[in-house]
Amino acid sequence: MNTSPAVCPALETKNHIGWIDSLRVLACFMVVFSHCCDGFVAQFDADRASFLTGSMLGSLMRSCVPLFVMITGVLLLPLPQSSTLADFYRRRVGRIIPPLVFWSLALPPLAYLYFTGFGSHSVNPSVDLSAYTPEGLTNRLWTWVLNFNFDTTPLWYLYMLLGLYLIMPVIGPWLASASRRDMLTVLKVWGITLIVPYIKLFAPAAGYLGNYGNMDILGGCDWNAFSTFYYLSGFIGYLVLAVYLKRFPLQWSSTKLFGVMAPLFILGYAITAGGYVWLQERYPGDYAYLEIIWYFCGINVFMMTMPVFVAFQRLAPRGGKFLSSLASLTFGIYLCHFFFVMVAYDLFDIPGLPYAVRIVAMAVCVFSAAALLTWVLRRFRLTSPLVS
Repeated sequence: MNTSPAVCPALETKNHIGWIDSLRVLACFMVVFSHCCDGFVAQFDADRASFLTGSMLGSLMRSCVPLFVMITGVLLLPLPQSSTLADFYRRRVGRIIPPLVFWSLALPPLAYLYFTGFGSHSVNPSVDLSAYTPEGLTNRLWTWVLNFNFDTTPLWYLYMLLGLYLIMPVIGPWLASASRRDMLTVLKVWGITLIVPYIKLFAPAAGYLGNYGNMDILGGCDWNAFSTFYYLSGFIGYLVLAVYLKRFPLQWSSTKLFGVMAPLFILGYAITAGGYVWLQERYPGDYAYLEIIWYFCGINVFMMTMPVFVAFQRLAPRGGKFLSSLASLTFGIYLCHFFFVMVAYDLFDIPGLPYAVRIVAMAVCVFSAAALLTWVLRRFRLTSPLVS
């Protein structure tokens, strides 16, 4: 078996890969679009049309974060042999900490000023206006060291990304030398982990009673949060998948590729959208259950992610100066866009305007506003590291 890297031509240069730039911009816009749907989803049964519109469109965007992770895998893995663990940690972790600290401290005051001023009468159902008090603001300004909060919701990704950066030097050497068969074996095991959330969801219906009041499965319990598949689950699988497709791109004909990937995406979307509506009927407004079908590391979201990634890899759209420049703004757009989402929900609260039109208009305006702010911040040496 040939185990030498079969690198796709479009992957030969790392700095600006046309299709990667295109995919990065798409994934970023999908994140923005997804968050623009949240306020409509949060109407739940109070406004069924709003809920259905938001959940249907939001479900379509669920591959956004996995695509970002796969882009990271393409660009950073396998690690160069000359790169030491200390050097990698210093460069990658050092790049994440400044924006994490800055936006954790900047976004809550902005939200406080908005929701105690112009937005004090916001009808956004996902916003708890009673939380915007001086005491609430003070609390959010220090608890970021423990976790993100509502005002900084997108920053959850940075905490997760730090974890991926910590493990990359460990798995990097194996990814550089592993055979195709070995990588497929790991991906198959990872594939099992993608259905574990659903096994846990339906286990009580099969008579499972848990242990000591804990409903976790496969060894998980009150004194052990690390069940059987823990160490090979989550976003690490998307990193391995990206490197696998980078080293061994699918050699299928275009007809076969479309014939497999299009139905895979459609089925994944049907499960995601239909499942969300079904879970809302069974567990009304309970995000602990609703988010299960929206898990980024669930089998249905994988079914939507794989076709998009493979399509861009195969089509390999050529980049350009504008696309490259826009792609360089995506990190900053991601970091600051959530505040604009909150403002846009109120600005586009126009009676008679269809919900789908509102969401699209919000997404375009939010993406543009965040891109402009990022572009401005990148112009100054002091603020550029906060969005780069």
